[in-house]
Amino acid sequence: MWTRNFTLYFGARTISLLGDAMMPVASALAIGKVYGIAGVGYVLALWTASAVLVMLFGGVVADRIGARRLMIGADVVRVVTQGAVAVAFLDGTPPYALLLVTAVLSGTAAGMFEPGVNGMVPLVAADPQRANATLKLAEAVTQLAGPALAGVLVVAGGPVFVYTADAATFLVSGVCLLLIRVAVPRPEPSDVLSDLRRGWEEFKARSWMWSVILVWVFWGVLVVGPYVPLSSQVIGADYGWVMAALGLGTVLGGLVAIRFRPRRPLAAGAVALSGYVAVPLTVALGLPLPLLMAGHLLGGCAWAFWSVMWSTSVQTRVAPDVLNRVNAYQVAGSVAGMAAGQALAGPVSTLVEPRAFLLGSALVAAGVVAALLLIRPVRRLGGEPRQAGDRPVPTGAPA
Repeated sequence: MWTRNFTLYFGARTISLLGDAMMPVASALAIGKVYGIAGVGYVLALWTASAVLVMLFGGVVADRIGARRLMIGADVVRVVTQGAVAVAFLDGTPPYALLLVTAVLSGTAAGMFEPGVNGMVPLVAADPQRANATLKLAEAVTQLAGPALAGVLVVAGGPVFVYTADAATFLVSGVCLLLIRVAVPRPEPSDVLSDLRRGWEEFKARSWMWSVILVWVFWGVLVVGPYVPLSSQVIGADYGWVMAALGLGTVLGGLVAIRFRPRRPLAAGAVALSGYVAVPLTVALGLPLPLLMAGHLLGGCAWAFWSVMWSTSVQTRVAPDVLNRVNAYQVAGSVAGMAAGQALAGPVSTLVEPRAFLLGSALVAAGVVAALLLIRPVRRLGGEPRQAGDRPVPTGAPA
């Protein structure tokens, strides 16, 4: 698996994920000190909204010019935006308008970057499942290391250091992607609306895919989205230890996914996902720290295994010439639900006690697992890609 292309892609994704993991903490500590919690909230909200709004167009562009080229361009934009914020802090207090503009530009770049992430894996790895599991391990490590690194840099050197380091991660990612050599299909001439329509048709034609995303909206709004703001309030000072256990569980789940190849990947992933019920449930019940960590360890393992099974199924069962567009639809649907859940967490917490809401989240998580297993196309989807209906892969020049 560790070919030159995959090694470079692994490096690009790992360092890019580190930058992504640093950004919320950097914003909270650096911007919050100057403009308060509301100031941080507006910056992060603009970032997320910008990413979601352009994601579908990102899939179209990635299929037209190649995911690698688009991802390099997105990294260049983020080097500039994070560098601009670093320079602004160097001169003192940055204008809030600058922070909002750079949030929009950075979020737009992230939205253009994201559709190509899954599309690149089949191009750089002959074994997508093993590659996805390995990338999931890297994601888990960066989710632990990124916030810690951002916190240390803010304390040691201030906002200038943390934003400079963030910009450097995207620079390294872009260089790694630049060194990759892959062949991409040459798209047929078409306009943007036709490309969007084609991506929607491909997405809609796969009942196992759109049915999962439909169910996943409930997961995002009622389980994952509100979890961080509510659980951090309930857990308090031990929150860092609990998140560390969740990250360790993600690593274990990735290791399991490297070795275990179920005949029905989505069915196996859904069964494994039932372990995630322990995450909101242990918080809702107010269990002692060791049990909280054990529940999050199990939940992280469950989440990672499902994620690998899902990503591999998408990558191996969608034709390469439309893969980025289809990815854009399924990622946009998932992120939109999570963003709505994050936005609703504050208002809901004024109406419902956080523990009670998290108990409801646990019930919803169990219901989502049951719904996934009740969907026949999800249960029956095999591990080998179906050839019927797939378009032939045209030859192309190195991107």
